[in-house]
Amino acid sequence: MDSQTALCQAIAQRIITSPQKRITFAEYMDMVLYHPEYGYYSSDVKIGFRGSDFFTSASLGSDFGELLTKQFYQMWEILDKPVPFSLVEMGAGQGILASHILNYAKQQYPDFFVAIKYIIVEKSQSLKQEQQQRLQDFSVDWCNLTEIAPNSLTGCCFSNELVDAFPVHQFTLEAGELREIYVTIGNIQEIIGNSPELNREIQIIRDPIFIEVIGEPSTPQLAAYFNLVGIDLSQNTYENGYRSEINLAALNWLSIVADCLERGYVLTIDYGYPAHRYYHPRRSQGTLQCYYQHRHHDNPYINIGQQDITAHIDFTALSSWGERCGLKNVGWTQQGLFLMALGIGERLAALSSQQQPISQLLQRREGLHQLINPGGLGNFGVLVQSQGLSETEASQPLQGLVIPE
Repeated sequence: MDSQTALCQAIAQRIITSPQKRITFAEYMDMVLYHPEYGYYSSDVKIGFRGSDFFTSASLGSDFGELLTKQFYQMWEILDKPVPFSLVEMGAGQGILASHILNYAKQQYPDFFVAIKYIIVEKSQSLKQEQQQRLQDFSVDWCNLTEIAPNSLTGCCFSNELVDAFPVHQFTLEAGELREIYVTIGNIQEIIGNSPELNREIQIIRDPIFIEVIGEPSTPQLAAYFNLVGIDLSQNTYENGYRSEINLAALNWLSIVADCLERGYVLTIDYGYPAHRYYHPRRSQGTLQCYYQHRHHDNPYINIGQQDITAHIDFTALSSWGERCGLKNVGWTQQGLFLMALGIGERLAALSSQQQPISQLLQRREGLHQLINPGGLGNFGVLVQSQGLSETEASQPLQGLVIPE
């Protein structure tokens, strides 16, 4: 049995054994991406350009990580150079970004490098093994987020393209009412029939057809979410059948992060919008996307376990929920502006004087431009939050948030 068939059977079993013979889309997405044996992130995930499904900013060279390191160094200075300074990377991919950060800190900021306690929070065992191989020359700890003691961290918890892969609930509007989208099996009655031998019936499912059904919300948190972000779905500007996503997992994640952090910052980089743009009436089909071999589409019921599934993140939700968790909003900007403020423009200008083969210079120049391209990575959002800073510390502007002149 191949992994895709095994995963489909596992999902089918979850559906058939659930009380209403259906699961939320969030449950479905969680199994598709994070099933410990057959999920997408449990497989040999390839990130980059050739033979991969997607690439990240760290795939474009070391500049992204090096510029982030400049920001981390300033944070360390603002906090009066604590030892240790915990850098907690949540969702570290193949460990490429971590290697760029640690290498640059070692070369350019040796006093800071000695103070760093680098921690990686990684759910995927296959990615964790790749990270450990790549980072074997550095002192790095791996753990689950829930294993970090409350109020134990001084430093920065950061993520790059993590929250977009959290499982999301999907909803639709019917006559102005909030309804949830569930996943079931199209031929479920044929499968379960009247047989009492349910386990045997489940085992012989070969090709379950997953379909969507609509029902009442699975939790009152879905309606409460829109109070949090200040969106009124009852307005007649929202048409019948309007559809989008709600990322409750992001709020739970941020609660845990805030609980771990005693003094320092939370830095979240991802693609997304503020709530008024995310839930704009014209964005009537949401933001869910699937990525398979560098092509994207919107069907999460094919290539099961073999494609990435993501949704844009709602920065208003992270900002507002963070305040409830004790985090203060330091600032929000776009990645292009963030990196320009940290010196990516100077790096571009310096290329003309570097003695390298022209092919390498052109490749690096292209990578730098992609990082700030307003039609791509440069349009990613950068949210910075803080906790436990004194008035003096909080008054010092972060370099990456200072608008370049």
